[in-house]
This record gives sequence, C-alpha cells and structure tokens, in this order.
Amino acid sequence: MATRPPFSGLPPFPLKEGEFARRIALAREERPDEEFGRPHALRLLAELDILAEPARRLVRRLEIPASARPRTVMILPGFGARSRKMRYMAEQFERAGHEAKRWGVEGRNWGPTPERFARLEDRLIELHARKREPVVLLGWSLGGLYARELAHRHPQAVAKVITMGSPFSGSPRANNAWRVYQFVTGHPVDAPPVEADISAKPPVETVALWSPYDSVIAPRCAAGLPGERDRAIALRCTHLGFTYAPEAILAVLAEFERD
Repeated sequence: MATRPPFSGLPPFPLKEGEFARRIALAREERPDEEFGRPHALRLLAELDILAEPARRLVRRLEIPASARPRTVMILPGFGARSRKMRYMAEQFERAGHEAKRWGVEGRNWGPTPERFARLEDRLIELHARKREPVVLLGWSLGGLYARELAHRHPQAVAKVITMGSPFSGSPRANNAWRVYQFVTGHPVDAPPVEADISAKPPVETVALWSPYDSVIAPRCAAGLPGERDRAIALRCTHLGFTYAPEAILAVLAEFERD
C-alpha cells in the first residue's frame, strides 16, 4: 500500500480574502421547511451535563463483564471532536477485552474531505489486514456517517457498523449543528466533497443508537427507517452523552457480543 503524506485534518483557517464572507453566507442560508423535527435550540442546555461527568467518575465504576467475543473496534469521533473525546468509552471496551483503535487522522474531525476519507480507508484496510478479521466500526455523530460509507466501500473489512446519534436519515438540516458545519467546512451539508449515499444501508449489520433526549440531532434522523439500518436502539442520554453515559457504553458492549 502506498504511504500517504501526513494529514492533520486541520480546518483551513485563516481564510483567504472573500472566503470568510462566503462561509458566513453558507451559515446564514434560509432555514428550509424540511428542518421540521429538529430539537429546539434551548434543549442544547442539556448538553451541559458533561460538566458534571468528571465528578461522577470519581464515585462511579462501571461493572464491565469480560467479553466472550473480543473485537477490534475502530472509533470515529463526531464533528469538531478529537479521538481523546471518546477515550473514556474506549477504556471501558479495553476493560472488557476488546481492542479499541483510533481513526487514524490527527486533530479534530472538521468534516469530510477526499484526503481525510482516503486516510480512513487506509486505516480500515490496515487494521483488517493486521488483525486478520473484520473490524467493528463505531461512529459518533458525523463519525457514524463515515462508518456507514466505509462499510459501503469495504464490506469485506467490516464486521458491523454501530452509529451513535448519527444523522443518516431524513433531512441533513434537521439538527442544531448544520449552520456551524457549513461555516467550518465551506460546503453545504447536503453536498459534501465525498460522494456517499448516507441513508442507504451498508451491506453489513448496521445498528443505530439514538436518544429522544438528543438536543443536537433530530432523534428520527439518528434512528433511521426500516431498510436504512438493521436495528435501532433507544437510549436516554444527551448527544455528548453517547461518549460517556453508562447505558451507551453498555449498549455498545452488548452489540459487540452479538454476531
């Protein structure tokens, strides 16, 4: 396999002359009717629950059963997040006996680009070849959309796709993040620079974790419709909580045990 040059995944800032105005215009696009169903913006205050999480961990220890089916798991973070955002969850997987692997891109997830996606493909192929078995793809939010497309392109390398609060169904604007996404990435949320049919079910088992308390992504978009995923599992956590809530961690661990 050819070695690609280092790619940090940094956003293209500072912006060139005229680019800032173009991105402001993208962020200020008229809100379409198809946004119906998105969480009310005030519900974003619920995401402040994450501030109490460090204190909770001082007095909480999850009971993690040893796995009867250890897996290799490639973890893909959400928009604007680094791999370390999901480190706590990865540590719980490792306690159970699984191997949790990073996504292979340095820095934050600033949206899809051909270069970033090529990196992800290389990472998946490398893990599959090294472990000599298909890899579980676990994607949070935008990372789940990457996971679904990776499974479309390399199904032989993927054992299962698990998404957490990922908007793969319905309108890509039925959420509270699309304006920020368009400003940061510089492209419309429904016209990414990487060709993908995100609502089409990958040819591997695909499980969608969603929450009615998600204040970023419309629950219906994260749950999907029959035919877009194999199963949908409802949790009771915030959008950020998918990465640390005990029920989210235990739900993912339970999925690892299923063939």
